[in-house]
Amino acid sequence: MVHWVLRGVVLLWAAFFFILGVRGILDPATFTDMFGIAVDGGAANTVRADLSAFFLVSAGGAAIGALMPRWRGALFVPAALYGTALVGRLVGVASGDPVNGAIVQAMIVEALSTLLMAGSWRLLSRRAGPGIAEPA
Repeated sequence: MVHWVLRGVVLLWAAFFFILGVRGILDPATFTDMFGIAVDGGAANTVRADLSAFFLVSAGGAAIGALMPRWRGALFVPAALYGTALVGRLVGVASGDPVNGAIVQAMIVEALSTLLMAGSWRLLSRRAGPGIAEPA
C-alpha cells in the first residue's frame, strides 16, 4: 500500500513539473514571472529550451521511475538535476550572490525534490518482508 501512495506522490510531482515545462515551451514568459528572469530577444529561445528541458526531463524520469518497477533508477534523473541545482545555489550564496525569498523558496523545492526522488528510489527498491506482497 505504501508503495502505491509513494508512486502517486511522485506522479503528482511529475505532473506538476511536466505542466510547468510545457507552459515554458509555449510561453517562456512563464519563467520570467516565476524566476525573475529577463527574456529579451534571443534569450527567449534559450529560456524556452533550457528551463523547459530541465522540468520535462525531470518529470519524465520521475514518471518512469514511479510507473515502471524495473526502471526505478530513473528516479535518480530528477534527483541529480534538482540536487545539482541546489548545489549551484549554495555555491552562489557562499560566493555572495544576492538572496531573496524566491531563491530560498527554490532551494527548499530543490532540496525536497531531491529527497523525495532519492527516498522514493530507496523505498520502492526494498524487498517486502515475509507474508507481505512484493512491490510491483
